[in-house]
Amino acid sequence: MAKTRTGPEDYARPLRRFLVGILLLFLLGLFLLWRIDSPRVERFRTALVDAVVPNMDWALLPVAKGAAMVDDFQSYTRIYEQNQELKRELQQMKAWKEAALQLEQKNARLLDLNQVRLDPKFTFVTGVVMADSGSPFRQSVLLNVGARDGIRDGWATMDGIGLVGRVSGVGERTSRVILITDSNSRIPVTVQPSGQKALLAGDNSTLPPLEFLEASDLVQPGDRVVTSGDGGVLPPGLLVGQVALGTDRRFRVVLSADYARLEFLRVLRSHELEPIADPGRLVAPPLILPADPVVDADTGTAAEGPALPAGTAPSVNAVPDAALEAGGADG
Repeated sequence: MAKTRTGPEDYARPLRRFLVGILLLFLLGLFLLWRIDSPRVERFRTALVDAVVPNMDWALLPVAKGAAMVDDFQSYTRIYEQNQELKRELQQMKAWKEAALQLEQKNARLLDLNQVRLDPKFTFVTGVVMADSGSPFRQSVLLNVGARDGIRDGWATMDGIGLVGRVSGVGERTSRVILITDSNSRIPVTVQPSGQKALLAGDNSTLPPLEFLEASDLVQPGDRVVTSGDGGVLPPGLLVGQVALGTDRRFRVVLSADYARLEFLRVLRSHELEPIADPGRLVAPPLILPADPVVDADTGTAAEGPALPAGTAPSVNAVPDAALEAGGADG
């Protein structure tokens, strides 16, 4: 009778089953051990953890190193992106610098061609805003500079960027500034680049309207608004703001000055303004009217009398009494 040969597979399969069974029994026992609530078992668990966990640092070391390498790579990626962004911003700044240099040279050439003479007396005095009107019907502020500092009535005030208002009332130590948003404020302005003249009328709002536009079709939202200098009260070229189209379909001005934070104001020194004694001279120059002829007493001929100023009626006493008597005798 022949014997059957046994291979390695015949021994490996039962051994594998045996080891798996032992592992399952070990895990089951470990689970039961961890579930038992007993002081003795607790001490055993603590001793087991103290003996096993510190010796597992070698197994956790590759994981910690790998996590550190991932963090370093992400940090390097962020630094690289920031570096590229800084390079792009530097290129843009170089372009802006070149454009600024070109504009500066062009402005210098234009000033030289036009023979522009800048006013050396155009300086300013800085004052601190002490208080505001606090009224919705009056827009004004009080500065801590006055007549002792050389402040004069009518001078323009700015916050460093845009026009704020003009001086309206000067004391010895303080001065009152009426803002361009006040309902009593009327400022002649020019809209650039069209060059249209208009009147900025305050209406107690932050968006004062433009009135009396010559050609509103040439004005677009976003145009620059500056003072025109008409009337000689405010200097020309002071920045006021930009044109915007309001909800009422009227052209309004977004003011460049920050009215929410008026802490310091610059009072611009101007030339002395001549006081207006005769308002009629603002409309037309005075007229010279000829006087009635004067009759000479000796010759009896009419002579031209002296010229009279405008608005003065000729007097009947301009004819001498002798001429009247001579005329009566002839009659």
